[in-house]
Amino acid sequence: MQDDIRIDRVEVVTDELVAALTHLLPQLWADAPIPTALHLERIVTSKASFLLTARRPSSGGRIVGTLTLVFALIPTGTRASIEDLVVDDASRGRGVGEALCREALRVAAKEGAHVVELTSNPTRAAAHRLYGRLGFVLRETNVYQWRADGQ
Repeated sequence: MQDDIRIDRVEVVTDELVAALTHLLPQLWADAPIPTALHLERIVTSKASFLLTARRPSSGGRIVGTLTLVFALIPTGTRASIEDLVVDDASRGRGVGEALCREALRVAAKEGAHVVELTSNPTRAAAHRLYGRLGFVLRETNVYQWRADGQ
């Protein structure tokens, strides 16, 4: 079914993109902050990130998924991470997440990343199966987070 999916790198922030993220991000997590057009412009123009969208012509060509691929140049090499991967509830199970991830992995390799990481909520069993099929392995580590708002 991936033939019905088009993946694009966002190069221009549009009202459609802002509306799509306003719809999609709360499906990722309920309290997800909604980015402004200005914030999205900073992501799109950054050399350290690629914002990808997925569209399905059979869904009217609207944006049905997105992810951000972020690069970090560190002393041990170039790393990439997949962030804020979300597929619209109505399009899940139709290859959208896989198409987004495959394009992100292609771009990461082209840009010289030797590792691509992502995190996933432990309850997302279908996503975990996808990551395994794509060659991701569970890494034994603790993830720590510091938040400027103290929460």
